[in-house]
Amino acid sequence: MLYKPFGMSLLVLGCMLLGGGVYAQTTEERITELERRIQILGAELERERMGDVFLPATESRYGLGPAASKIYAKEQGLSIGGYGEALYQNFEGETPSEADFLRAVLYIGHKFSDRWVLNTEFEFEHASTSEEGSVSVEFAYIDYLWDEAVNFRAGLVLIPMGFINEYHEPTTFYGARRPDIESVIIPSTWRENGAGVFGEVGDFSYKAFVVNGLQGEDFQPDGLRGGRQKGSEALAEDLAGVVRLDWRGVPGLTLGVAGYYGGSGQDLEVSVDTFIAEAHAEWRWRGLSVRGLAVQAELDDVAALNRLVAADREPPVADAEIQSIGETLSGWYIEAGYDVLNEVDAGELAVIPFIRYEAYDTQAEVPDGFASSDRYQADVLTLGLNIKPIDELVFKAEYQMYDRGDDSGINQFNLGMGYIF
Repeated sequence: MLYKPFGMSLLVLGCMLLGGGVYAQTTEERITELERRIQILGAELERERMGDVFLPATESRYGLGPAASKIYAKEQGLSIGGYGEALYQNFEGETPSEADFLRAVLYIGHKFSDRWVLNTEFEFEHASTSEEGSVSVEFAYIDYLWDEAVNFRAGLVLIPMGFINEYHEPTTFYGARRPDIESVIIPSTWRENGAGVFGEVGDFSYKAFVVNGLQGEDFQPDGLRGGRQKGSEALAEDLAGVVRLDWRGVPGLTLGVAGYYGGSGQDLEVSVDTFIAEAHAEWRWRGLSVRGLAVQAELDDVAALNRLVAADREPPVADAEIQSIGETLSGWYIEAGYDVLNEVDAGELAVIPFIRYEAYDTQAEVPDGFASSDRYQADVLTLGLNIKPIDELVFKAEYQMYDRGDDSGINQFNLGMGYIF
């Protein structure tokens, strides 16, 4: 009966082979499952790491917008943020309408330690360098965070004046267009190379910087905007100082002043001393926001500057034919908006009608004997609406009524879209 043990051996061998096959298959499955879990773990770690890089833009620090402030919320390492704006302008009369992706901005910051911080802003304007667009460094500075009361900054810095120049992300102001005054007199976005200190003491915050001065040769009758040197091979024969002080002793209320003084002659034969002073106030209560700003600029040596700028004209022109740069530029505006959904449970949705009135004159005073024009005096009434489905997105509509001294004002309807991240 040998067949029995032989048959039993075959059965055992078959079971061994089958069992070995099952064991091999199970091992392969286990390896596959282990690889899958490693990939999931790696992806999760990558998400966590990138989530730390892309922090939410929620809090403003040191006067910067929420997205620009993200680097200060990190303990260490890289931070990436940004914002963008698009604008459609429809003008009355024969002026053609225009649609423009105004700017796309990237913030890249790095916190080396709890004291040393790098913060940068790179701006892509008007969508394409082939269509009169540009790429610029808006700011790039190093902070040394020594103490709440005293910190240090050096690099390409934003000039701390007005509301818009530092705090200019589109979700932080109502207009589809920025207020004219914070463009032609406070020439936002205004940045220069320099260094200084900043901090908070009790209810007060302050900033004080020394920077390269403006370039007066590029001032125009319609304002100071052309005098910005933007940190690009900036002439620094003449320096300037700027100081800002804000008080926040009452919840929701900010009161502040800022002053700028320095030479703008640079390599010219005149110094063109330039003084700009502004006062600002903002009150936020529930769904209501009200802000106001007044600014005045005073320039010396304007008669000599006018003649130097006109010296290259052929044939030479008399003083009375030169449209003068303003010796005094002045303006003010007040703006109010109210979130009509503030008292209802609408989640993050905000619907904010707003109104702004501004008046300015970039030739409030000119030197005797030079030409001036009423077209540089303007009153502007803006009626608008902001819709914010979430805090990071805003859609804007507004109608602007321009009344210029020479009746050349053109009303316009604007649509805007903005985001931060």
